[in-house]
Amino acid sequence: MGYVRVRGTIANPLNRNLKDELEFIADAGAIYTVIPKNIADKLQLEETDKRKFKIASGEIVEYPVSEAYITIEGKSVTSIVAVATEKTPILLSVTTLELLGLQVDPVSGKLTPLELMIL
Repeated sequence: MGYVRVRGTIANPLNRNLKDELEFIADAGAIYTVIPKNIADKLQLEETDKRKFKIASGEIVEYPVSEAYITIEGKSVTSIVAVATEKTPILLSVTTLELLGLQVDPVSGKLTPLELMIL
């Protein structure tokens, strides 16, 4: 099937005029959405913390985190984003997808509505 790619917009949550349209790789294994530092700088995102992440190679790295306003398929949410190096792919995380009420459908290779439960 390959990767599920989706276009969306990412913006500064306090000034949504600072925005950029991106192609994300929907990654149900990523906890936080990941963007490179140059995009975070362009959007003037404020660092709120630093967190440690295990990357695909097994290495542990520390990245700053911020908040961003993300719009995918007409749905929008403020979500935590990890600000990684310039070479890092732009990932749309499971946390952001769940906040948007979406999930990755591995059969169709598309995003589909998530069954939201309050139990």
